[in-house]
Amino acid sequence: MTVSILSRFAAHGGRQLVARHTSRATGTEMTFAIFLPPQADSGPCPVVWYLSGLTCTHANVMEKGEYRKAAAEAGLIVVCPDTSPRGEGVADDEAYDLGQGAGFYVDATQKPWATHFRMKTYIEVELPEVVAANFPVDLDRQGIFGHSMGGHGALTIALRNPSRFRSLSAFAPIVAPSQVPWGQKAFPAYIGPDPAKWRRHDAVALIEDGARFPEILVDQGEADTFLADQLKPELLARACSDAGIGLTLRMQPGYDHSYYFISTFMPDHIAWHARRLAA
Repeated sequence: MTVSILSRFAAHGGRQLVARHTSRATGTEMTFAIFLPPQADSGPCPVVWYLSGLTCTHANVMEKGEYRKAAAEAGLIVVCPDTSPRGEGVADDEAYDLGQGAGFYVDATQKPWATHFRMKTYIEVELPEVVAANFPVDLDRQGIFGHSMGGHGALTIALRNPSRFRSLSAFAPIVAPSQVPWGQKAFPAYIGPDPAKWRRHDAVALIEDGARFPEILVDQGEADTFLADQLKPELLARACSDAGIGLTLRMQPGYDHSYYFISTFMPDHIAWHARRLAA
């Protein structure tokens, strides 16, 4: 569970690191970013996991997300993993929405993806073990959030593991991948053609099937070109309303799907998690 530190930068009194380790889940080298606030020098801190979207690596949010100032003030560790296994011998596809950069946070069962694409196990099991073995995280105080495909990952992981996480939020998440083109392409490729097997990886379906989380924050740009066809936040709103889940869905006029949108509302999300992760 040892990691190699690839880079290290001082930021807002803390440290922004990029680390690499050999993953037993994916059978590849995996890279993640981790921000340690100044409070981490004195002892364990709560941790928030940020899951990125299609085509992204750990670097997109690290370089564009503007989370460090708020995280330093709140004393939160922020971990930003990659979105898929990568490297020589790892299956890929010419399209941006399948293969490397598009792991969808599932454990693939279909060829050629099953060998390496085990992102569910990596995010839910292995990465927390690696981070806990090498950094001062308080795993009794965890939150999770993400963007787009990563918002899908955050929602589904928290809904499957509600006792592990105290806080949950998302930027423009894919809330019902079984009902939209991105998921209807990725799920058959990764986990087979049976829609019943997709439900454990679909936030709306999980809620319909009884999964619960106390409260969720979602920000969605009204100028997002993926809004109508791929994201459909109204489906999450309906499912949460029917289930009695407290959903704060904020439709943001003029904002699109980019990191200009994410960075604008990042302080709100960090504050959301900080309040719920307070000792």
